[in-house]
Amino acid sequence: PNSATQADDYFNTVLYTGNATARSITGVGFQPDWTWIKCRSDAYRHVLTDSSRGATKSLYSNLTDAEVTDTGGLTAFNSGGFSLGATANVNANTETFVAWNWLANGGTTTTNDASSTGVGSIDSVYQSNTTAGFSIVTYTGTGSAGSIAHGLGAVPKMIITKTRSHSGDWMVYHGANTSAPQTDFLKLNATNATEDLNTVWNDTAPTSSVFTLGSNGDVNTSGRTQVAYCFAEVEGYSKIGSYLPNANADG
Repeated sequence: PNSATQADDYFNTVLYTGNATARSITGVGFQPDWTWIKCRSDAYRHVLTDSSRGATKSLYSNLTDAEVTDTGGLTAFNSGGFSLGATANVNANTETFVAWNWLANGGTTTTNDASSTGVGSIDSVYQSNTTAGFSIVTYTGTGSAGSIAHGLGAVPKMIITKTRSHSGDWMVYHGANTSAPQTDFLKLNATNATEDLNTVWNDTAPTSSVFTLGSNGDVNTSGRTQVAYCFAEVEGYSKIGSYLPNANADG
């Protein structure tokens, strides 16, 4: 982004009230590629849908469940917004909701045949927004350590991965608070502290072209389909960091 570009060209938040009826939500300002919906007024699931996996394909970030097809969930990505069915998780009557929306590449993907391109060792399909430092990557696990093209053209500082075909933890690479973040991981769906396990990121830092996985079952089981959401920092738009609390109300 530059001085003539607004942050909400690439990311925008929309609030709405559910009505339990199929409908369209507008006001996003672009056609989103990743939409994360959460009910604010009741205890419904976090619902994550993206244009690489396809509308109606839901993952729940607070659970380990495999991907499900929900024809009453997010049913389409539209110009300026998205369409919903009547599923309570996204459209319960009178409940209030928030939808966070990211722009990748309008649903247009690039297939990386690693053996042909020489980029990475595991085949992947990605759609990336290099201007905003965001990409959606899908791949199939091999069970062996390897690297995957992410399409960012910059080093990712955060990567969130989830098994689609089977249950499994949401594994998070976070490159902000240590000199060797590639040794550690967090779980998005759990309250666990940072853990150190070399079979997750293979103790190998991401590069501007690939990220690396070990043989850990939650990120790289042979034959299981996966998705990864990758983020790089963009000056004037995004920063990925950490903070050290001091237990004082001093701002």
